[in-house]
Amino acid sequence: MRPPVGAPTLSRRTRILLILAGILVLVLLGGSRLINFYVDWLWFGEVGFRGVFTTVLFTQIVQFLVGALLIGGLVALSLWIAYRSRPVFVPVTGPEDPIARYRTVIIQRLRVFAIGIPVVIGIIAGLAAQGDWQTVQQFLNSTPFGVTDPEFGIDVGFYAFQLPFYRYVLDWLFVAVAICFVISLITHYIFGGIRLSGRSGQVSAAARAQLAILAGVFVLLKAVAYYFDRYELLFSNRSDIFTGATYTDLNAVMPAKLILLFISIICAAAFFAAVFRRNLQLPAIATVLLVLSSVLIGAAWPQVLQQFVVSPNANERESVPIERNIAATRQAFGLTPDKVTEVPYSGTSEATPAAVRNDTATVPNIRLLDPAKVGATFTQLQQRRTFYGFPQKLDIDRYNINGKTQDYIVAARELNSAGLTGNQTDWINRRLVYTHGNGIVVAPANQVNAALDEAGGQGGLPNFTSIDITNNESPSIPPSLRVTEPRIYYGELVDGYSIVGAEPGATPREYDSDTQNYTYTGKGGVSLGNVVNRVVFSLFYGERNILFNNSINQDSKIMYVRDPRDRVQAVAPWLTTDTDPYPAVVNGRIEWIVDGYTTLQNYPYAERMGLGQATADALQPLQGAQADKDISYLRNSVKATVDAYDGTVTLYAFDESDPVLQTWMKTFPGTVQPASAISPDLRAHFRYPEDQFKVQRELLTRYHVDNPLEFYGNVSFWDVPSDPTAPGGGGASGAPQPPYYILAGQPGIQGQGNTPAFQLTSALVFRNRDILSAYVTASSDPSSYGRITVLQLPPDTQTLGPQQIQTQFVGSPNVSQDLGLLSRGGQSTVEYGNLLTLPVAGGLLFVEPVYIERANQQSSYPQLARVLVSYNGRVGYDANLSVALDQVFGAGAGAAVAPSAGAAPPAPHSGASPPAAGAIAASPQVAAAAAAIQSAITQLRAANQSGDFAAQGQALQALDSAVKQFQQAQAAGGSAAPPPGPGG
Repeated sequence: MRPPVGAPTLSRRTRILLILAGILVLVLLGGSRLINFYVDWLWFGEVGFRGVFTTVLFTQIVQFLVGALLIGGLVALSLWIAYRSRPVFVPVTGPEDPIARYRTVIIQRLRVFAIGIPVVIGIIAGLAAQGDWQTVQQFLNSTPFGVTDPEFGIDVGFYAFQLPFYRYVLDWLFVAVAICFVISLITHYIFGGIRLSGRSGQVSAAARAQLAILAGVFVLLKAVAYYFDRYELLFSNRSDIFTGATYTDLNAVMPAKLILLFISIICAAAFFAAVFRRNLQLPAIATVLLVLSSVLIGAAWPQVLQQFVVSPNANERESVPIERNIAATRQAFGLTPDKVTEVPYSGTSEATPAAVRNDTATVPNIRLLDPAKVGATFTQLQQRRTFYGFPQKLDIDRYNINGKTQDYIVAARELNSAGLTGNQTDWINRRLVYTHGNGIVVAPANQVNAALDEAGGQGGLPNFTSIDITNNESPSIPPSLRVTEPRIYYGELVDGYSIVGAEPGATPREYDSDTQNYTYTGKGGVSLGNVVNRVVFSLFYGERNILFNNSINQDSKIMYVRDPRDRVQAVAPWLTTDTDPYPAVVNGRIEWIVDGYTTLQNYPYAERMGLGQATADALQPLQGAQADKDISYLRNSVKATVDAYDGTVTLYAFDESDPVLQTWMKTFPGTVQPASAISPDLRAHFRYPEDQFKVQRELLTRYHVDNPLEFYGNVSFWDVPSDPTAPGGGGASGAPQPPYYILAGQPGIQGQGNTPAFQLTSALVFRNRDILSAYVTASSDPSSYGRITVLQLPPDTQTLGPQQIQTQFVGSPNVSQDLGLLSRGGQSTVEYGNLLTLPVAGGLLFVEPVYIERANQQSSYPQLARVLVSYNGRVGYDANLSVALDQVFGAGAGAAVAPSAGAAPPAPHSGASPPAAGAIAASPQVAAAAAAIQSAITQLRAANQSGDFAAQGQALQALDSAVKQFQQAQAAGGSAAPPPGPGG
């Protein structure tokens, strides 16, 4: 034995510097966390959801303490046992034995290591344990589903709420035992309980006992894991065709789990027996047995069964699992027969003009405005100031005007922080002056102000109605569109925070209009009336002006977290929010409506799908948080509103029967209002949410099939068509076509065929063929909300799908030639709007608006130029929808498209012109000029076909002269009616 080597010592100055450095690090890290905590505390108090914040915080604190105490305590216990059972004498292997040095350092600072190691490991474990608070709360407040799984007969609530918690606890026990084993092994090695000298080394009895017990406990936990693995087989993804336990899982893997469970118990007993034996032969043999069994029974045997029994007869072997998968998927995603109605539909009909004219639910409401195209039009014509703006993709909603439902393109005129320029971007203007938007702009979806002629002009524009500060309560505005407070402080475009409010009598500083300023008087925002809050927010935003600006006083408030979706997500972190909030005038207030979903990752036998992938389409790319989220259960259980003026967030239980919602309502009592609290005015603006519909239509492409053998063969599967109007023309590999909101009849619903209802629709095509297979619609009408109707076409029909319809449109000679004229040799660009599929008169009518936009002009905007119509292979094309319908069905069919169909009178100051959805009577001067334009176009086409350049020049001169004559006639007070389009 030789004396231990001394450990290096630290000077007093070095120790002080290290302590100060540690304190500084803690202050920097902890100070930032404290500021964030206080800012969140204030915000949750402002919105009235502080209970959510404290519940989540308390849960995380408890999880931190449990995780830290469990892991840290077991580590401390393992260290204590290993140290107390160390050998009295430890032989030194050589003069340079490195272990002796470490042993000496530890002994000299025994208390530091004995306390520090468990504390550090415990803190790390506690921080990791606090993250999964939702699993814990779902377990504590679990609600039965009242539905049992088909294999074990256990309520689905066990799989949704309890099994994830058991697995969560089991995983942490595995981690705890593994860490304790490693810590014990190292401690015994350092203190001589384990020596590597000689051929096989030496292990003391105490070290052998402690390590054997820990290994036995680990294997025993593995036995418990095998027990739970049996239930998790119901989420198996072994099959490429469906989710759930396959024939192999049920007949090979599940028995193997039971066998491995018993072998694990035997193996654990062998480790425990090693405590009383001098060698480790018995646990070694048991471990080899467990490993071999895992390979042979757990892996090899299922593969053999799969290859030689299942695969040759998979269609029959997998019939029962597929049947279970179909039933569970329909149940989990709301596609059960009581919610989905399948209706045989021919898709073809020789409709007469009278039949089309009598379709008063759909034809008069055909939507001409594409909300994804006219955003720039709204911006250029209704923006008013560069710091106001509209989203690129607008929304569609409906309002009751004079007792009649009318669908509108809807857009809130928000404060667009990105539009601030010059000195508007300095801190005072950005945060104190430009604080809010101004009203809401609507336009009937089935109307434009006047048809656009070949010469351009101001035709093809929406009939705007602006409800803003100047006219928000004007009697000329329909009552359903009047608002008591048009200012918008919370929206999708505003960026960052604003500071509002002032002392009574102070000069208003918030920009309201060119003639007046405004002082915020609502309840939104967090008070800056004390020094503490001003200091905190100054540090939080890194902005000293918050602390020193004289305009900020005891009545000032700061607004932050202003995006409606972010506000709902913050107060209800257990929800998945829809990607498309929309504004609505509800009870005289501008409210943002946000759809909230409850989801589960594992529902027994239900199909698991990526939410982001299922909801992505030509207009919506993969969404951040949703991109990687897998779900096997989805309910639109919550409708949320956010007041655009004061930011008030209200959650309503929309599907009160949802067990997941009931679980969260027990977790956060009082945060979700009952369905009975939804006012009729608010309910009238609920839309069937797009994300839910996209998931359901994706599933319906397969899960409309009932027969397991047919499901396995993929013969009757459908596809969501690619968007033919997307850049690049769509195609087989293009992005999916988005669903579209329309106001139309509901064929297939008893008594609703000729009653207009607001609904979300989509066409489906046969797999690998662009032939129409079905038309899916989900009703948003309060009387039939949520009813999904599938008009199913016969498989032997040849009804063209969207891609083929688009090819038919652009391939028509008169269409392509006229669009070439509209483009004016590249001076304008032609854009195709949404291709709508509409059930009309027993067949399917396709309607597509065509827009033109001036090329290479920053201030350009789309204008509706033409309307394309197709029915049973016949194509109509004109500047007037009524004329296009007449071309397809015969004279008189377009009479249903009347100028007054669904039109609301424009409000004062809106800049709107009289509606012109169909043909409008023109003065004799305008009619003569229109005829001259048509004649010039006919001459120009003939010259183009013959290649006569001289005739082309003459025709162009005649066209130019006729256009000028037409414009003069309009200016003289004539009607804005355009000349008849080609073929009209």
